[in-house]
Amino acid sequence: MDANGRRVLAVAILASFVAFLDGAIVNVALPAIRAELGGGLAGQQWVVNAYLVTLGALILVAGSLSDLHGRKVILRVGLIGFLLTSVAIAAAPTIEFAIGARALQGIAGALLVPSSLALITTHFGEATRGRAIGAWTAATSAAMLVAPLIGGLFIDLASWRWAFLINVLPIGVTLWLLAGLQTPDVRRPGARVDLIASALCALGLGGVVFGLIEGSRLGWGDPLVLGAVIVGAALFAAFLLRQRRSPEPVMPLELFRIRNFWAGNLATTFIYAALALNGFAVVVFLQETAGFPATLAGAASLPITVIMILGSSAIGRWADRIGPRLFMTAGPAIMAVGAALLLTAGDPFDYWLQMLPGVVLLGVGLTVTVSPLTSAVLGSVEDGREGIASAVNNAVSRVAGLLVVAVIALIAGGDLTLQGFHRTAIATAVLFAAGAIASWAGIRNSPRA
Repeated sequence: MDANGRRVLAVAILASFVAFLDGAIVNVALPAIRAELGGGLAGQQWVVNAYLVTLGALILVAGSLSDLHGRKVILRVGLIGFLLTSVAIAAAPTIEFAIGARALQGIAGALLVPSSLALITTHFGEATRGRAIGAWTAATSAAMLVAPLIGGLFIDLASWRWAFLINVLPIGVTLWLLAGLQTPDVRRPGARVDLIASALCALGLGGVVFGLIEGSRLGWGDPLVLGAVIVGAALFAAFLLRQRRSPEPVMPLELFRIRNFWAGNLATTFIYAALALNGFAVVVFLQETAGFPATLAGAASLPITVIMILGSSAIGRWADRIGPRLFMTAGPAIMAVGAALLLTAGDPFDYWLQMLPGVVLLGVGLTVTVSPLTSAVLGSVEDGREGIASAVNNAVSRVAGLLVVAVIALIAGGDLTLQGFHRTAIATAVLFAAGAIASWAGIRNSPRA
């Protein structure tokens, strides 16, 4: 890899690092936000999901924008927007303001991940793409997993508000590297952006999520809850119908005719729903039920970070040689066992005996899964469509997390007590197992592999 290739990889990693870092920090900050700004469990869910609604809906538009205006332009706009919204969240006077700022941050975050991955796939050839994606996976996943520890230190030593200002330095470095990037920007002639479809998607997801979150508080028979779910589902159905008829859709449904693309996204749905459920439940349970300070609750997932840093690049190379199917099946199966081991958590709680074994297996399974999954999905589409393929896959993962966090109160049976945590562990194991089955049944290795 030459100097410019290393710079491309650094920009892609740092741009995604910013979005993943903030998305992971928020979980460990939830108890402190609840204590200072109020809002209860529903407020905590909205702080997470306001970001995921706009991210999941507009990440599709970001893929089209990336193809239309170029990866570097969209990355620059997203970085500046993320910086401004991070400052706004840190200054939030009320829970409502924080939720609104998180929604705006999701718009900026939507511009970062698909453009950064598309930058990798357009710059690196087939021979080195797996290695580059493996390095991207290791670094960004490590950022996502070490973020709770960093955020916990800020929360315990200063305030949860400072945890959202961590992005300032990496954003500045990324903008500087981006300015000196020699790689020509790639644009797809004739690409368009369908803003109506984007609005239908955002409003549809928002309505469904509102109903799922507020249903536990207001009651599932409440007219507001039922109306929100029905209207949201109708708007999302209208979005899908528009995609079928649009000459330039933001989510090209014909991509789902490609076997590895639809199978990879089905596996993504189950796997990332499980990861979102586990990430939310573990840090909140450790702080609010087990009595851990924010720093220790954030450090609980540190073994996953170490395992991913050590293994992701090698897994990416092996998956290039023998194909992704075995890895995408074995990884979620290992994580299902790890989630099941969390059922050993009891009172009194012992992290080393009751949680660490499961966390280690989650780290091994995640390392085995993520890089082959990314390569399988992006490698299944024709050249020039990596931007939109990356956007769709990221949207699927974010929407899966969005929906499972929306129903976490229903899964846990109320709050995250010990019994509620056990229920989330069972649900997490089931979702991981479903991801393994979907991968084995759907994914096929390429003849090259």
